[in-house]
Amino acid sequence: MSQWPTWLPLRQNLRELSPYGAPQLPADAVMNTNENPYPPSPELVNAIAARVAHVALTLNRYPDRDATVLRTKLAEFINGLSGTNVTSKNLWAANGSNEIIQSLFMAFGGGAALGFTPSYSMHPLIAKVTQVQWLNGSRREDFTLDIDSAISQIQREKPALTFITTPNNPTGSTVTIDEIEKIAKSTSGLLIVDEAYAEFSQEPSAVTLIEKYPHVVVIRTMSKAFAFAGVRLGYLIADPAVIDAMFLVRLPYHLSALTQAAAEVALDFKSELLGTVAQLRAARDHVAAQLTDMGLIVIPSASNFLLFSGFEMPSAQLWQAMLDRGVLIRDVGLLGHLRVTIGNEAENSKFISTLSACLGEK
Repeated sequence: MSQWPTWLPLRQNLRELSPYGAPQLPADAVMNTNENPYPPSPELVNAIAARVAHVALTLNRYPDRDATVLRTKLAEFINGLSGTNVTSKNLWAANGSNEIIQSLFMAFGGGAALGFTPSYSMHPLIAKVTQVQWLNGSRREDFTLDIDSAISQIQREKPALTFITTPNNPTGSTVTIDEIEKIAKSTSGLLIVDEAYAEFSQEPSAVTLIEKYPHVVVIRTMSKAFAFAGVRLGYLIADPAVIDAMFLVRLPYHLSALTQAAAEVALDFKSELLGTVAQLRAARDHVAAQLTDMGLIVIPSASNFLLFSGFEMPSAQLWQAMLDRGVLIRDVGLLGHLRVTIGNEAENSKFISTLSACLGEK
């Protein structure tokens, strides 16, 4: 909204903002929001329905305020993935990783926050909404993170919160566990490692560093590899002192009984839900090769999406041409770049054929 009513006491720093959100438009192939394209099995659907029906009998009561069962299951899941020994005291769950990020700003945003852009666009947006000073750190021209430069920036700015996103959104590039540890050694504030796409990467998780470096905080989600975006469940793994601080800023009963129930069942079906990860990795590499064969430049990705460039027409024009032909991808605001989420086989084929047709037009 360009002009707000004079009677509306909207905060001054919000007046120039637009609501965040990827376009939700009808298309034959929706490939713009990094979702897992494979729906839950009938068995999982039935299990969730049965559990929700049971929970519905007590919906007149508030949910477990601390989500104890869910947090315990999440701890077991992380231990199984990374060989750690975390417990529910190391876990926090919320309505998507965005609420996790907001809670971190609310609890620890007394100083500045630093992130290395381009990266997840919600980090600076939530910082602005929570009135935390955001500092845009720099990357190399190819969007990879120069670790020595990052450390210099951290030591110069001394932020209360430093964000590292790996695999990075929108580029798909990773920061290795050794590089994260090097940064952790040089960081005095909290080091927030956003691992929304970690299951698609071969790199060990930064959760393995928390015991040695208690200021390392890891954000995860069930929306991407877990194919559970509709439930909105994000979680955080950290030292218990960080978790205790989350209790200070959370809204009472912030995680509904239905959300908790669905997520608990999903964790029981984790093998099924994560079973498509290898398939999506292979499809990602195949699509990347096809884009390269078309003469395009593809940023190496360890996630379930690809950022590509090398086309002659303006990115907004190519985005619209793709949408006009039924393929919705993402213009992430980087000049001359577009991003595509890896879909199922039919979606990937339609994307490639449609892109080829669009680029072939004069």
